[in-house]
Amino acid sequence: MEQAPTISGAEEAVFVKSEQLPENTPQVKGYDWNKGIDYHELLNAYKYSGFQATNFGLAVDEINKMIASRKVPLNDEQIDELEDDEFIKRKSSCTVFLGYTSNMSSCGIRDTIRFLVQHKMVDCIVTSAGGVEEDIIKCLAPTYVGSFRLDGRTLRDKGINRIGNLLVPNNNYCLFEDWLMPKLDEMLQIQKDTGMVWTPSKAISYLGEAINDPSSICYWAAKNKIPIFSPALTDGSLGDMMYFHSVRNPGLVLDIIQDLRRINTMAVKAVNTGMIILGGGLIKHHICNANLMRNGADYSVYVNTASEFDGSDSGAQPDEAISWGKIKKEAHPVKIYADASLVFPLLVGETFARDYHSNVAETKAD
Repeated sequence: MEQAPTISGAEEAVFVKSEQLPENTPQVKGYDWNKGIDYHELLNAYKYSGFQATNFGLAVDEINKMIASRKVPLNDEQIDELEDDEFIKRKSSCTVFLGYTSNMSSCGIRDTIRFLVQHKMVDCIVTSAGGVEEDIIKCLAPTYVGSFRLDGRTLRDKGINRIGNLLVPNNNYCLFEDWLMPKLDEMLQIQKDTGMVWTPSKAISYLGEAINDPSSICYWAAKNKIPIFSPALTDGSLGDMMYFHSVRNPGLVLDIIQDLRRINTMAVKAVNTGMIILGGGLIKHHICNANLMRNGADYSVYVNTASEFDGSDSGAQPDEAISWGKIKKEAHPVKIYADASLVFPLLVGETFARDYHSNVAETKAD
């Protein structure tokens, strides 16, 4: 005769006795809206909300560490007096590498990045060809907000290109061609006259000066001597124009190895480094690999939506970079799984922008 099941076994399975958590373990807590609408306090509360909100709070802490490190004065031995290249000269105690994919220039994040470059809050940029050309094209004609659901065939017939839910008329690229071709002619003539070897970063600086528009990331990067590296500069409309130019007026050369030396030298000579990377692919790896040359970055923040299950570098978590020596073993890197167009302005608002406007207020008070 079978014995009737007892409840004691089920109780033991359900009510497993807990071990005591350490006393300093943070408790989950959200923002109390009864206190009114205070976005700074709301974002402060994210750190204790859980999930990606907590990662956001940790990323704020990580970027604020970069800012604090930048404020530590260089000592006499660290002042980079012998470096002739102003673009890679050591400028602070924390060299900040900012990477972003082209869609960040296409959308409104361009203005956030421009703010960082305008006020010299980063030291080095790595972006794709689109990250450069979309920035310059916006100085010539606007990009528009559309819908993810617009039909591609219909848009093709109308000469309108879609980037997600953004719309770029083909005429914008015609304007870009009209503006760019004479600049490529000038660059080729400089190369012939002086023997100068162009690199992607030097070409981008030249174009940034030429566009002469304070709404442009490239303009401020050239003005503030912040290098923009783009090892795949030919992969986009810029490449299309260079192709057409090479047929009409051949001979222009871009040396990517010289740029590789520039970015790696920046990393090697840095006192500390911080990486802020929006998106994945080439822009992410190029920054991480430069930091391998110094046995890893001290501070790191990734923002992307990629997953690691397929082994892609885009989806790789910071811990994988630690295994390669691209982030230091003692570092506390953070990845936010989120759309950067939503998260990055808030991240900058709680870090760089808050610090900048606080300093401006203090200066006015003095």
